[in-house]
Amino acid sequence: MSGASQNGAVGRDVTSAISDAMASLLSRHTGRGATSSWTTFSRDLIVCVIGDALTTGEKSLVQYGRPEAVLSIRRAYQESMAQEAISIVEELSGRGVAAFMSNNHIDPDLAVEIFVLQQASDGRESDET
Repeated sequence: MSGASQNGAVGRDVTSAISDAMASLLSRHTGRGATSSWTTFSRDLIVCVIGDALTTGEKSLVQYGRPEAVLSIRRAYQESMAQEAISIVEELSGRGVAAFMSNNHIDPDLAVEIFVLQQASDGRESDET
């Protein structure tokens, strides 16, 4: 059985835990949680997509024609959350994070958190899922 098949259930547990943790982290920092989130974990990359996370105030700014202000605010939130997000992913995945990138999109209301992982401790690439 391949590593991906053997670790499939474990990988799903990890991705679900990362999705929940990222949505919770966002809620603690912005005062509103997302209505959806999903995570993909493949080899040395974890990508978490968070949907419908804009606050009522941010949505008002968008309607007022100020999406750049919302994106600026979101960048500030993401910078303030970066170290905690990295720690969460390292703990849940058991892997170190080599790089973290984060971005937002207004319509549709989506955010993405990308974690590039360090090579597995045995020197091989991981086949999590």
